[in-house]
Amino acid sequence: MPIARPLAVVVDCLDPSVLVPFWQAMVGGETDESTLEADWVALKGVDGLGYLSFQRVPEARVVKNRLHLDLDVVDIVAATEAAVALGARTLGPVIDEVTNLLQVLADPEDNEFCLIQRTPH
Repeated sequence: MPIARPLAVVVDCLDPSVLVPFWQAMVGGETDESTLEADWVALKGVDGLGYLSFQRVPEARVVKNRLHLDLDVVDIVAATEAAVALGARTLGPVIDEVTNLLQVLADPEDNEFCLIQRTPH
C-alpha cells in the first residue's frame, strides 16, 4: 500500500499570473478561487493531473528541469503552433521516435514541457 497519493503538480515560477493563463489554455482546468494569491494559484480539474499549481519563488530557473509535463496531442504541428502563439518557444525540431512524435518546448518562464503525438506501431 502506498504512503500517499498524488494531489497536484506544482510549478515554481517568478509570476503565477503570467503562467496560469498560458497553462490554462494548454491543459484546461478552472482557477481554484481559494488559491488566488500573489504567491500561489492553482488550476483545478486538469485532466490527468487534478491540480496544476503555480508557486512564486524568488529565483529564476537556472538549469534544465528535473521534472516536466508530457502533453498528449492529436496534431503535433498544430499544437506546437498554438503553444507558440500563447508564448511558448520550441527547443529544437520535432523528434520522430518509434512510438510517437515529440516536440520539446519552453513556457513563458522557460519551464520545459513536451508535446507528444502518439503514432500507431
